Amino acid sequence: MVLVNLPHRRREERMRTVLGLLTPPFTDVPVAAAVFDATGEIIGWGVNARRATCDPTAHAEVQAIRMAAKRRGDVILEDTELVVTLEPCTMCAGALLAARIPSLVFGAYEEKTGAVGSVIDVVREPALPNKVQVVGGVLADACARPLLEFFRERRSSHGED
Repeated sequence: MVLVNLPHRRREERMRTVLGLLTPPFTDVPVAAAVFDATGEIIGWGVNARRATCDPTAHAEVQAIRMAAKRRGDVILEDTELVVTLEPCTMCAGALLAARIPSLVFGAYEEKTGAVGSVIDVVREPALPNKVQVVGGVLADACARPLLEFFRERRSSHGED
């Protein structure tokens, strides 16, 4: 597994790289993700593009997994790690399992829809054959900041303050 001997500072470096994928102004919920291979190279990345593509499945994680699978020429992404700024939802957690990605690092916790421990825990469900090693809360404040700003701006532009 990619995560086993990875020092915390390396996880933070990867998260900073992923945070760098977020560029304002944001037209969708600002979430970014990247798939790293065993050498530490990014083989797939993505940002939320649901509104831009009119595709409700165009979450950052799905975008990153799709790109990584295409680059590898395989739907199985063993020996990789997904790094994402927000705890994955159920769809993205399912995509992680389908791609057999063994390691997940996420930043901010998602208390309403988080499917990696906050609400439910899809990736460590005992009934499922594949398990994912998870490290959550990496640079959580830095990852939450773009989200808080996005929703604050959205509320004020809709007169909800």
